[in-house]
Amino acid sequence: MDAGLKRELEAKVYAGERLTREDGIALYSSDDLTWLGRLAHHRRTEMNGDRVMFNVNRHLNLTNVCSASCAYCSFQRKPGEKDAYTMRIDEAVRKAKEMEDEQLTELHIVNGLHPTLPWRYYPKVLRELKAALPNVKLKAFTATEVQWFEKISGLGADEILDELMDAGLESLTGGGAEIFDWEIRQHIVDHACHWEDWSRIHRLAHSKGMKTPSTMLYGHIEEPRHRVDHVLRLRELQDETGGFLVFIPLRYQHDFVDSADGKIRNRIQARTTMASPAESLKTFAVSRLLFDNVPHVKCFWVMHGLSVAQLSLNFGVDDLDGSVVEYKITHDADSYGTPNTMHRDDLLHLIWDAGFRPVERNTRYEVVREYDAAPTLAERRAEPQQVWA
Repeated sequence: MDAGLKRELEAKVYAGERLTREDGIALYSSDDLTWLGRLAHHRRTEMNGDRVMFNVNRHLNLTNVCSASCAYCSFQRKPGEKDAYTMRIDEAVRKAKEMEDEQLTELHIVNGLHPTLPWRYYPKVLRELKAALPNVKLKAFTATEVQWFEKISGLGADEILDELMDAGLESLTGGGAEIFDWEIRQHIVDHACHWEDWSRIHRLAHSKGMKTPSTMLYGHIEEPRHRVDHVLRLRELQDETGGFLVFIPLRYQHDFVDSADGKIRNRIQARTTMASPAESLKTFAVSRLLFDNVPHVKCFWVMHGLSVAQLSLNFGVDDLDGSVVEYKITHDADSYGTPNTMHRDDLLHLIWDAGFRPVERNTRYEVVREYDAAPTLAERRAEPQQVWA
């Protein structure tokens, strides 16, 4: 990057000026990770200090049966396939209650677009989960799923969201966003929910008082300009509604080890290379700098590994998701090496080891508990430390 442009961008960041599309593309063109990290960490520290948020949550995928066949997706199965499944409601409740003793605060529920499950299944499962765990927040369904519910129920999203909220829904999930630009989206997505409907549904959720996350799937066939475009669309919607709590860059995954049938479902992996750790850190940093009106940026540690998750805290990230327990969407296909579960103590030590102060939160980013600051370097050197690989 030209030294003059570098000084200009740095001055804008330290002056708190909003960055432009051209600025975002320029930031991606820089290979000076230390510089990018310093700028993003400055912005992150201004907004969130030395705090790193996490929650005690469980991911539930009620069904992997899906009418769509998105090119990047290894999770979906068709009816009748050997490892296709759909949970009974009592099974979902039993799985959720397994973590009751750990003071679970959130259930995160995402599913395939099941071709024959009736619409009534979905509010019913929320009601049963809420009855079984009344103090747990339900974060459920992507905008893509809500649009699917419109199709199978004949209802509009307004009525659907009202019924889901009445059943206990606290927040939508951020999924289904992938990359919004049609130049890329037409090659990776096999369903009818695109930017117009995704934004319509989140706008409607925000108008009802709901706070939601936003996401971006990066590291496949897109280019940096598509990532910038994606973030700026979300930034503009956030200017309008103020309803996004967090932005979550999600790292695209290859099928390293697929299920028992040996079928590779990811149709673009032969021509893609997964994002390197350096590319991931750059994506976190540029996202934090561009998305100036969203309070938090999250590293979903399951998709990035624990070491990159720790490093990301110096590249704009201030949230590490939570305990997770079971994440079938990528763990059914990859062998990336991340665990299924991180307990509260694991997350605390992961954050302390990176030199930050852990803060446990709920779904709305309200503080559940604040913990002590990280021990000093001298204190840490005084006794053996766990190494996170």
